[in-house]
Amino acid sequence: MGSRKKQMADALKESKKQVAFAKLNNCPTSPRKMRLVADQLRGEKVETALNILRFSPKEASRRLEKLVLSAIANWQAKNEDASVEDADLFVKEITVDSGSMLKRLRPAPQGRAHRIRKRSNHVTVVLGANNNTQSN
Repeated sequence: MGSRKKQMADALKESKKQVAFAKLNNCPTSPRKMRLVADQLRGEKVETALNILRFSPKEASRRLEKLVLSAIANWQAKNEDASVEDADLFVKEITVDSGSMLKRLRPAPQGRAHRIRKRSNHVTVVLGANNNTQSN
């Protein structure tokens, strides 16, 4: 029974090597604006995703580009012997969650005040590798 557990642990370790992630916390952009850019990347190959981000005019794309590059670097740190081009990396999962909110007051007519909500977000990018090309 001990050898079976070891085989399962080795298989789990190999599957974890195929996945790398990066997180961006407390990014001072509203989650809605960040999701517009993030939705374009879901399921895309890494090269395509970087091209989409590089040529996008939105401010959120600059931050996501750095995040995807960081996830690629994390994958390379896990798989030092493999190359990124052969691994066929793709954006497996990307989530944008709302972060903390700064609340400010702005003067309004007739002595009233309106609350301004300065939103922030947390982004998580998970990269997966398709190694099916090596077996064929």
